[in-house]
Amino acid sequence: MQLFDRHVSARSLTVFGGETILISGSMVLAATVSRHTLAFDTVWKILLATAVCELCFYYNDLYDQTIVRSGRELAAHVMQAAGVAAMALALATLAVPSFALGHGGFVLSVCLVLIAIPLWRLTIARVAGDPHLEERVLILGTGPAAAAVAHEIRTQHEYGYRLVGMVSEACAAQLPALVADQNVHRIVVSLEDRRGTMPTAELLHAKLAGIRVEDAATIYERITGKILTDGLKPSWFIFSDGFRASRITRIVKRAIDVVASAIGLMLGAPLMALTALAIWIDDPGPVLFHQERVGANGRVFTLSKFRSMRLDAESGTPIWATDRDTRVTRVGRFIRLARLDELPQLRNVLRGDMSLVGPRPERPYFVERLAHDIPFYTERHAVKPGLTGWAQVKYRYGSTVEDAMEKLRYDLYYIKHLSLVFDLTIAIDTVKVIISGKGAK
Repeated sequence: MQLFDRHVSARSLTVFGGETILISGSMVLAATVSRHTLAFDTVWKILLATAVCELCFYYNDLYDQTIVRSGRELAAHVMQAAGVAAMALALATLAVPSFALGHGGFVLSVCLVLIAIPLWRLTIARVAGDPHLEERVLILGTGPAAAAVAHEIRTQHEYGYRLVGMVSEACAAQLPALVADQNVHRIVVSLEDRRGTMPTAELLHAKLAGIRVEDAATIYERITGKILTDGLKPSWFIFSDGFRASRITRIVKRAIDVVASAIGLMLGAPLMALTALAIWIDDPGPVLFHQERVGANGRVFTLSKFRSMRLDAESGTPIWATDRDTRVTRVGRFIRLARLDELPQLRNVLRGDMSLVGPRPERPYFVERLAHDIPFYTERHAVKPGLTGWAQVKYRYGSTVEDAMEKLRYDLYYIKHLSLVFDLTIAIDTVKVIISGKGAK
């Protein structure tokens, strides 16, 4: 299903909704026991505390099905997340004593959460693992795109899909028998060339029999949060849903950019001054460096960043940063890890060259090269580049053409589903990435 124009699995919504009820319910019970009544002013405290707990659970990867799998991992993550949430709520209570749920209510609510959440997760895991609830998928096609979809179906844990087989174009006539024999619920069409090879009659019969029929790009996008560019035709962009952010969305997005960047520059001024001083002491010279980048509609602008490399870091042909790049200074490595080197770009956001959220801007030299090697690469310039983006929070730092291709898949997904709520989720993810230190070079 889609929520705020983004794909979300029913399992994820069930887990999140159930935990929200359990956490808030535990706090209601704790507040009632400690006070013998539930006052009206307690409701906002419970809502805020629930939001803090959910955020701590999220930052501890409790909603990432690829990380939290076994019961032992679940218990460890729950304990860790509950501990962080408990400390956050304790600090809030110390700062604002009226935030307390009542005598003993805080401890009781934490204990209830530690019992309820693991039980809920184990129940969901057992129910979701029931073979009768799986959706059996048959792929029509055996090419690279079909193989990519098959790989994602095998490795995903969100949608309950089970791959039962792949059928080549030559065996398309056997489709009805295969559907009946394998009890297929969904057919994914991934033919390299559909002209003259599409088994239209067989697919129509399956569709009318209640079996879902969709193309490879659709299910790949739903599962992965990125666009399947393998074999993609320009007509897909023309006829696909999405890629149509409203004028109001763009106006509000720009207003948020202006307000947030102005506030960020004012509040961050002392931190930026300290960062500049540390850079100069560590490696005397200019603390900022300026570089041409490609923005919306291919317009070139000058981007500013805190210098994190030696003054002689690059001469001649531009090169990408690499793991443990020897050109990075001691202070430079820290400010990259903490993303402090990006702070001067708030000025670019204020000027309108960039947005807070969007595809990361690339240098003209690399854009020319990548546009030659990667189909549809220039389509990422349909929106303003951002300080952070969907590709940045979902994929590691890229230093190869293959990395750029993978990031393009995420960038195209962002452009297709652009919305203010999507931007908010990316901002929350960015904080998580900064805390974890993932993706820094």
